[in-house]
Amino acid sequence: MTDPAPSILLLIPAYNEEHRIGPVLDSYARVFSERLGPGSSIVVVLNGCRDATLSVVELAESRFPCISHLEFRDPIGKGGALIEGLRLAPRAEFIGYVDADGATPPESFLDLVAQSIGSGADCAVGSRWLPDSKITHVQPGKRRFASRLFNLFVEAFFNMGIADTQCGAKVVKRKAIESIHGRLELADLAFDVNLLYSLVRGGFKVLEVPTVWEDKLGSHVVFDFRTSLNMLLSLVRLRLVYSPFYGWLRPIRPLEGWLYTKLRAPAPRSHHPAPLSRR
Repeated sequence: MTDPAPSILLLIPAYNEEHRIGPVLDSYARVFSERLGPGSSIVVVLNGCRDATLSVVELAESRFPCISHLEFRDPIGKGGALIEGLRLAPRAEFIGYVDADGATPPESFLDLVAQSIGSGADCAVGSRWLPDSKITHVQPGKRRFASRLFNLFVEAFFNMGIADTQCGAKVVKRKAIESIHGRLELADLAFDVNLLYSLVRGGFKVLEVPTVWEDKLGSHVVFDFRTSLNMLLSLVRLRLVYSPFYGWLRPIRPLEGWLYTKLRAPAPRSHHPAPLSRR
């Protein structure tokens, strides 16, 4: 007798993805329907979309019962969208997320779940930088350089030994998410570091595994000086949060908010607005 398929909650944060998210939802929903039980679901978290992403998602919902959505009218950042989506962790045994562009195919995501189950890890992280990873379309040189430079800062600050914290494919056990959710604050692209370091600090086992990944055109992420400075600011902030000195910095915390505003970046989450709608 084969073991029943685990229940999985897949989160897909989306910001103005009307041209890309439809086929991604179609492919994931079909694979989920074929290989998983009725307890698994896909939740799209719409983050301040100004295009027709909601209409595309609603069309997918009409075709696949496993798909639903949360909508936040004002932008809350990719990290903010995931923080809110992870509140749904009690729904499933495993909670994961992937990017809305389809860079990670559904088979590769389910392989992460299998790796987590087989190894006993609490979190499985897809990696583009391990020897057995399969990159079917390589990132432009500028983005590869930015990725490797960011990883150097991550290792210098947190020493987790993870080669690729930023790959948009991760899966975590429910108990781990419920344990560390209150430590998740970074609403920008440094959210992944916040998640992984919270897990490591919490004593949870994190496994980095090779993945299949394809760089997609049309990314909304621009690695310019402002974005780089924003991510560095968030790393410094996270490092201070886990230091004995953070309480001493309370008088200058208004400066922190001012810096995020000037960088036009989502500030760390201090409150959690309810979504406008969900199915």
